[in-house]
Amino acid sequence: MNDAPQPAGREALAPSTTESLVAKDTKSQHATATDGEPRLLLNRELGQLEFNRRVLAQAQDHAMPLLERLRFLCIAGSNIDEFFEIRVAGLKAQIQLGANRPGPDGKAPLEVLQEVSRQVHELITQQYAVFNDDIVPALAQEGIVFLRRREWTKAQRDWIHAYFLNDVMPVLSPIGLDPAHPFPRLLNKSLNFAVELAGKDAFGRKSGVAIVQAPRVLPRLIMLPPEISGCPHGFVFLSSIMHAHVDALFAGMEVKGCYQFRVTRNSDLFVDEEEIKNLRTALQGELPQRNFGDAVRLEVADLCPPHMSDFLLQQFDLAQDDLYQVTGPVNLVRLMQVPDQVPRPDLKFKAFVAGVPTQLTKRPDMFAAIRKSDILLHHPFQSFKPVISFIEQAANDPNVVAIRQTVYRTGTDSELMAHLITAARNGKAVTVVVELLARFDEEANINWASKLEEVGAHVVYGVVGHKTHAKMAMVVRREDGRLTRYVHLGTGNYHSRTATLYTDFGLFTCNPEITADVNDTFLQLTGLGQAGDHTHLWQSPFTLHPKLLAAIAREADEARAGRPASITAKMNALLEPEIIQALYDASRAGVKIRLIVRGVCALRPGIPGLSENIEVRSIIGRFLEHTRIFHFRSIDAVYLSSADWMDRNFFRRIEVCFPVLDPKLKRRVINEGLKIYLDDNSQAWAMDADGNYRRLQPGTGKRRSAQMELLAELSTRPVADR
Repeated sequence: MNDAPQPAGREALAPSTTESLVAKDTKSQHATATDGEPRLLLNRELGQLEFNRRVLAQAQDHAMPLLERLRFLCIAGSNIDEFFEIRVAGLKAQIQLGANRPGPDGKAPLEVLQEVSRQVHELITQQYAVFNDDIVPALAQEGIVFLRRREWTKAQRDWIHAYFLNDVMPVLSPIGLDPAHPFPRLLNKSLNFAVELAGKDAFGRKSGVAIVQAPRVLPRLIMLPPEISGCPHGFVFLSSIMHAHVDALFAGMEVKGCYQFRVTRNSDLFVDEEEIKNLRTALQGELPQRNFGDAVRLEVADLCPPHMSDFLLQQFDLAQDDLYQVTGPVNLVRLMQVPDQVPRPDLKFKAFVAGVPTQLTKRPDMFAAIRKSDILLHHPFQSFKPVISFIEQAANDPNVVAIRQTVYRTGTDSELMAHLITAARNGKAVTVVVELLARFDEEANINWASKLEEVGAHVVYGVVGHKTHAKMAMVVRREDGRLTRYVHLGTGNYHSRTATLYTDFGLFTCNPEITADVNDTFLQLTGLGQAGDHTHLWQSPFTLHPKLLAAIAREADEARAGRPASITAKMNALLEPEIIQALYDASRAGVKIRLIVRGVCALRPGIPGLSENIEVRSIIGRFLEHTRIFHFRSIDAVYLSSADWMDRNFFRRIEVCFPVLDPKLKRRVINEGLKIYLDDNSQAWAMDADGNYRRLQPGTGKRRSAQMELLAELSTRPVADR
């Protein structure tokens, strides 16, 4: 992806005639101590909202293809959903337990929750403004229309009426509220309707309110035939169909109002790992309850009157600040299907074919190719298929005796897992470390664990209290009378779909020292014993944190001695206080530190006397930036890792950080993973000391987009522009 002995310096972020900083319209997050000195850390939840503003900005960007703008709008909505399910739920839980102690940023949970509520209300208002005032009219001009109920033609009304009778009404079960029918338990994020009624039913019962749940089997967006819709792609919302026909569910009664709503619930699972005897059994019992956790947010349509929204808030034990009244469908995430249903490639990112390294095109035998030299893959610009081929060839190779692999996220339909099953059936010694507590992938991982066990594979669930987040696969092969190990190490999951959407590095090697380290790590995961010293790998929760602190301190010592020193690192999040303090100390020593942090960053860059030598930028583009790269100049060391610089990655997860030893591949990582991103002036956002971000603009200079340049360089079908 890039090449440069030293990434661009601080001037790369300075406003100039060729590159100007355009301020983003966000409120400043001044977090100051009582003595007037700035706090050293920024708040995690507010930083996460800042990240979502950068995602929403992609939907606001008219240079983006139109359907991709809609997709980014949906991603922003999905991010907010998860933010409430996990982060807001956590804040509420702290407050309920009486935890009022300020966090590292100086803010108490209640103070954070109040600020979160204010900012999210603003963010959702912006989100719906983009949808209603910008994207919807632009889509209509392209023949992609969301048909409004008040504008339906007779032909459309007739078609929709028939659809309601045949496909919707048979699966609805309205519930009139009375002493025998209390307010129902509603699934997390499900679409529901509160219906106001007048009159009595067939049994003489009088109920002022009924609840209609929209079953999840029903699509939330229905495409009409072009001859009916009058446009190439006409859609109608299920909510519109319900509003138009809800009276059919309450014969003889008067429907005074129908209001769509959605409740978001705490979705974090709790499993007492110290008490349980079988993690998988305990988790299987807990999963069904995820959809019925404590409510944390209520969304209602803008036409919902106050007395009805108050009634709903009361049912869910929520406060007024937890109410989000929106001008449109209560779940914009459901619009994610539109880009997939509309065959308009001119309104989407241009297609590309992921490249394959020349070593593998010349030598389809993976083991022969790896023996020749280490192989580096850069996804999604380069294909994930070699990783699948690695396991597939191992599964069918009579010389392979064992396969070991970690699984964090792999998907419900995984070709790679199918090859592991084949390997077990072929008599290989297959050991798979399955992380059952990978959030929102628990069910898929349980299912794969069961299938693997059925064919005789050895399945273990890692270490209680520590999620197994390391990405490792090892093949043991008999060659010339001895056993040789081959490994794949990565920064991303063994998931074929996300490998086309996330940027990640993967390394194949048969270096005996690295493979020995990997073997020792697998032994830790599957057996019992003390952690030994690795030759090359840094591992959480044992050595990664102290090794990083030592590496940062080494750069600081070099700078104090007047020798060249710098740190360039790329990750998804930076939160761990000791690492941040070490970076501050290194900055004061004169170390130039360039950080590319996609999401939350608690470090405050650019503060005189503290962090003036630190720059932080975030890249938001077509692909989700997911690589973790650490470059220390004084020893010219480049490491790739599965770990971000967060407390959980250092102390509560099993992670590996591995060096890139081959000089050519090391240069590739620096060039493709760091330098090109530091040169980006169109998808990059620069962070200031208050946690605000400004998007870089090329001005009169050349437009640089790291992801687009990597597509052109590494894919087999270059893409000229997005």
